[in-house]
Amino acid sequence: MPSSASLVCVDPKRINEIWPYARELIKSAIERTGLSNFSDIETDVLRGDQLLWLAWNGKAIEAAATTHLVKINNKKLLILTACAGHDRSRWLPVREKIEAYAKAEGCKRIRLYGRKGWQRVLPDYRVEHIIMEKALI
Repeated sequence: MPSSASLVCVDPKRINEIWPYARELIKSAIERTGLSNFSDIETDVLRGDQLLWLAWNGKAIEAAATTHLVKINNKKLLILTACAGHDRSRWLPVREKIEAYAKAEGCKRIRLYGRKGWQRVLPDYRVEHIIMEKALI
């Protein structure tokens, strides 16, 4: 299904004016998984160390995502640190543009942190590792 939204990478120079409109979407994604600290992601985005991406339908933000370029063991990869939105079928196809960006930046892999349900909607991604937890009372 083609996307009804366009992908916009927010220029880090304009992040302070755009961030308030995407902040709650990113925060909800992070709080839902508990895999990151929202304050760390927010600081990185506002400092320009992570990029903010928006799925924009011409009138409203349908989704927001944050990405971080890192080098691990001398290999560059893009980490999708958070992603949230409404009516996923309308914006999920724009992820291909983030993948193209990662490739243009010399990344050999994309890693995402998220809920297990992403496996179902991203069949071209595979589970590499798992995170296991045990609550200590």
